[in-house]
Amino acid sequence: MNIAKLMKQAQQMQAGLAAKQEELAKQTVESSVGGGKVTVTANCAGDVLSIRIDPSVVDPADVEFLEELVLKGVQDAVNTGKEKAAAEMKKLTGGLGIPGM
Repeated sequence: MNIAKLMKQAQQMQAGLAAKQEELAKQTVESSVGGGKVTVTANCAGDVLSIRIDPSVVDPADVEFLEELVLKGVQDAVNTGKEKAAAEMKKLTGGLGIPGM
């Protein structure tokens, strides 16, 4: 076993993973809930980028409903982004389960 060769391969894999993480941070996913009344856009790094709310669901007498829609939209968008990122990373690592990836 050539340790130098193994180390070089590990460095190349690490560089590839870092590049993929950067690429995923630029990719966006969108989640619509409440029949499209609330739409959340997030990136695959788990950051929420925007929230659009149809004015028809803004009812001062039922703020709880709007809060639930926004929360559900955010959760869906973040989870979709994480799932997409995990699938992409799995392709690179061959399912090795590298910590932090």
